[in-house]
Amino acid sequence: MNPQALVIDDEPDILELLTMTLSGMSVDCITAENIAQAEQALKQYNFDFCLTDMRLPDGNGLDFVKNLQVSMPDLPVAVISAHGNMDLAIQALKLGAFDFISKPVKLRVLRDLIETALKLTPSDPKRMDRRSRHRLLGETEPMQLLRGKVTKLARSQAPVYISGESGTGKELVARLIHELGVRADKPFVPINCGAIPSELVESEFFGHKKGAFTGAIEDKEGLFQAANGGTLLLDEVADLPLMMQVKLLRALQEKTIRPVGGHDEISVDVRVLCATHTDLAEKVVQGTFREDLFYRLNVIEVAVPALRERSEDIAILADSILEKLAEKNDIDIPKLSKNALKALKLYDFPGNVRELENILERAITWMEGSEISESDLMLSDNNSPRSISSLNSSSDNQQINVGMTNDLASHLEDQERQIILQALESVRWNKTAAAKKLGITFRALRYKLKKLDLE
Repeated sequence: MNPQALVIDDEPDILELLTMTLSGMSVDCITAENIAQAEQALKQYNFDFCLTDMRLPDGNGLDFVKNLQVSMPDLPVAVISAHGNMDLAIQALKLGAFDFISKPVKLRVLRDLIETALKLTPSDPKRMDRRSRHRLLGETEPMQLLRGKVTKLARSQAPVYISGESGTGKELVARLIHELGVRADKPFVPINCGAIPSELVESEFFGHKKGAFTGAIEDKEGLFQAANGGTLLLDEVADLPLMMQVKLLRALQEKTIRPVGGHDEISVDVRVLCATHTDLAEKVVQGTFREDLFYRLNVIEVAVPALRERSEDIAILADSILEKLAEKNDIDIPKLSKNALKALKLYDFPGNVRELENILERAITWMEGSEISESDLMLSDNNSPRSISSLNSSSDNQQINVGMTNDLASHLEDQERQIILQALESVRWNKTAAAKKLGITFRALRYKLKKLDLE
């Protein structure tokens, strides 16, 4: 049997266009001109999809969407909004609408929307939670709530703003929303907005035509086209130049792009997610981020909790990380001593899960035997957030730049490489003797050689 759709609109021309398009896609239609007729049809038929105008003679489309989410939460509902009136469409998405389309209706955009909606199957929260549980590790309340939100958002096409500190796993959350949704078989394209030179942002996003500017020796597809049918993650979206924010807003609202140097607009079917560790609302107040784009991206916000807010999950995370590190380095899986685990739970983790990974990787290098002790973690007072905070606030160190962290890590690795090479050369490359000379175990030396590409 063909899928069946309920189409609600009081304009005969629009109703005819919608039904003709759906019929051409082998979708049977039941039409209604007002909410009363729609409610009667819902009692008589089982629908796979619903498409409704926002302004109807006997009621508000927003109320209809809200009530339908309560009575039939598995029925995808898309809304038709008047041209230029995005506020109502955004409100509908917040209330649970699957997606929206603007008047005048573009057939390509309409077909993309219908195809995506018909891929949805009835939700199974328990199955979805099982699929996300092994990726978003943790059994604390914040993580259970986060997995629940991811499950719900996977069934929607609404833009999502993923907030949280650096290292919490914002991109992982975005990938899960994509992988659990109907776009899972299409590309997931992450963009680090802060890593693209401002003069190249438009070309990277929308592509360009040959000869559009110096160096454009051939046509190039943009990232929107690369993600067509799938999901686009705008990571560190707060770093977008203001000029690009205007063009991004138009692309999101019209669902079309125009390559640099091109004359024709191209329809794109892309779900947009964004992430940043900064406060976007504060950026709006400061005038560095457009308010209209903020409300367009921030339809639904998902806050990823900091590791210090879920310290009881550290044991689960540590076990998983150590298992991966052991496999990577071909060693037995190390264990954390009780004191080491206790120390980790008391630590503030300014770098969150990413910092935990780095701490455990370092600890494997220094541990003796198969157990990681508290001293192996090297969580000295100088590593604590309180010490860092006091260091940054001292008058002698006000010019410290957090961005120097990567340079420091690289410098320390170079020093470590030189010390190991000198030890190896002094004992004619006898690794056992070199390990003894360095005061570390043979296994720790082998690990270091692999990490520093000295094997």
